Amino acid sequence: MNSVIRAENLLKIYAGQRVVDGISLAIVRGECFGLLGPNGAGKTTTLRLLLGLIAPDSGHIELLNHAIPGNAREARLRVGVVPQMDNLDPDFTVAENLMVYGRYFGMTDASIEARLPELLEFANLTHKRDVKVPTLSGGMKRRLTLARALVNDPDVIFLDEPTTGLDPQARHLIWQRLRELTARGKTLVLTTHFMDEAERLCHRLAVMDNGRIISQGSPRELIADNIEPQVVEVFGEQAADWAKNHAANHTERFETSGESVFCYVRDAHPLLLELQQHPELRYVHRPANLEDVFLKLTGREMRE
Repeated sequence: MNSVIRAENLLKIYAGQRVVDGISLAIVRGECFGLLGPNGAGKTTTLRLLLGLIAPDSGHIELLNHAIPGNAREARLRVGVVPQMDNLDPDFTVAENLMVYGRYFGMTDASIEARLPELLEFANLTHKRDVKVPTLSGGMKRRLTLARALVNDPDVIFLDEPTTGLDPQARHLIWQRLRELTARGKTLVLTTHFMDEAERLCHRLAVMDNGRIISQGSPRELIADNIEPQVVEVFGEQAADWAKNHAANHTERFETSGESVFCYVRDAHPLLLELQQHPELRYVHRPANLEDVFLKLTGREMRE
């Protein structure tokens, strides 16, 4: 496999805390690789290390066969970045934002202008070419930020929570565009808090917590390796009392969170028969998903 990003034993310490603690990964050409983890897990710091924006305290990084951070400038000529927050220039039009950004890569105005129709169509912004950024919706701004990251036709695109704050329609459009990029052989490195986004887009994932990678694999592999195949969610004011008296007899494992009980099972039939005897309870039976894995590995407590 042709790795376009390799990291070995990365360590980054801030104020005595190991924000990135000995992680290693290899990302191959044409895949979407996801970094998942709660706030403070080290995801954004890892992206900054891979881009050469900060130097590791120890470890080795290669990006597109360039040693990082020593040759980061050369590597970033073939890289696009979609930051967590949009940083478009409000004084410029849509097209002007793309033109100015292309100049940072040493592109001529003629070569940038030649790419504009494709970029605007990709972002579904052809009709907004000459309007200024403040008039755009949040979804339009996010699509423009994605298009801007593609001005230099990069081989690798880093995306830090690319759909946060978007409505479902805008999110699905961006998902479609990202799938088109991997179909064209682009390599994506993605951080996200949306588990359905990770399941839909990522070929492989690394779950991070406390600066470490605690599990890695495809979405299906992570689910198969870490969680029971079926989940029954039980709701209601009496769910917790029911769980104390009955859940252990019908589940491999269960967790109580507020007025909900999450029951993890390999065969749901006995549990469903039991719940039919309790009409005061509501429940949902579904297959296990990546969110179940995430919560099992990182916990249900809030991180702030």
